[in-house]
Amino acid sequence: MNAVADQVETTDERLARAWAVLDTVLDPEVPVVSVRELGILRDVRVNERGLIVVLTPTYSGCPATELIESSVVEALVAAGLGPVQVQMQRAPAWTTDWITSEGRRKLREYGIAPPGPADASQGVTMRFIPRIKATALACPHCESTNTERLSAFGSTACKATYRCLACGEPFEHFKPI
Repeated sequence: MNAVADQVETTDERLARAWAVLDTVLDPEVPVVSVRELGILRDVRVNERGLIVVLTPTYSGCPATELIESSVVEALVAAGLGPVQVQMQRAPAWTTDWITSEGRRKLREYGIAPPGPADASQGVTMRFIPRIKATALACPHCESTNTERLSAFGSTACKATYRCLACGEPFEHFKPI
């Protein structure tokens, strides 16, 4: 075998490395979940010019979008996977249903109540599926459901502020959208 041929990375290997690197790129607003776990990383493709990374921002006015884009590019280039082009894909719109189970676990452990799941039994269209009505929001600190909403808006537009009446701790809830 040719030593040079043995060192050539296949497209599948390159993509697997890219996905692994992107698992380490954290969301700047909630730095315990990766962009992949948050569901904003939609796809990674290889073309003749390098990698194309497809991102869907959580909402069109998200102030972290540019930082996320540059963090993605920097991480992939640092891993020797450049050049990298980022493509913003705004349709379909991002939904909290795209947050992975690992991302939901990490949000809870960080002190943010994750959004509830959509009720898939009510239809097939993602954007119009009614949310499962939770009887009460569980506190991410003590798991009590004796909680109250203090404000519809938290530190960002995608979070609401709550307080646990059992342990007294405030917490944010990632709104389901």
